[in-house]
Amino acid sequence: MARIAVVGDGPAGLSAALFLAKNGHETTVFGDDDSLMEYAELHNYLGLPGVAGAEFQDTARTQVADAGAQFETATVNDVRETDDGWAVVPEDGAESVAVDYVVIAGGKQSQKLAADAGAEVVDGAVVVDGNARTSVSGLYAAGHLVRPERSQAIISAGWGAAAAVDILSREVGSDVHDWDSPDKG
Repeated sequence: MARIAVVGDGPAGLSAALFLAKNGHETTVFGDDDSLMEYAELHNYLGLPGVAGAEFQDTARTQVADAGAQFETATVNDVRETDDGWAVVPEDGAESVAVDYVVIAGGKQSQKLAADAGAEVVDGAVVVDGNARTSVSGLYAAGHLVRPERSQAIISAGWGAAAAVDILSREVGSDVHDWDSPDKG
C-alpha cells in the first residue's frame, strides 16, 4: 500500500484521491475546501444535468471520504524529495508527512509549490506527460496548474484520474484499468 498526498481539493485532487483511496492506498488530501468550484455552476460536466459547484464539491468530498481518504484542512508550504519518497510540510509549525507520491492539484497558485519541488514550468503551466507525471519521479501535477488558460472541471478531474491510474499501475507493476462492475463497487 502506497502513501499518497494530494495537495488540493478541487476536481483534480478529489478525482485522484477517489481512485487511490478506493484501491486501498493511504491517501491524504490537503486543502481548505475553498476551490474555485465553490463559486461555479456546472452545466457542461458529462453525466450531471447541472449543479452548483458547492454542491458538486460537497458530493465529491463525501464520496472520497467514503472511499477511505483522509482530509487535512491545511495549506501545504513545502513539498520536498527525501531519500525514501517525499515530505509534505503543512502550515508553519506542523509536522511534515512522509509519503511515496505527491499529486499537486491545487489552483494556479500551486505552480510555485510544484516548481520548488523540481517540476518544470513553461509559459505559466506545470509541464506533465499524458499521465500527469512531472519530470521528477513520484511528483504529479493535475488540474488548473497544468492548464491554467483552458481549465474546466471535467478536464481537471480527468488529469487527477490519469495521475491516480499511473500511480496504481506503478504500484502493481502493470497497467491498471479501474473499471467498476455491479459486484465490485
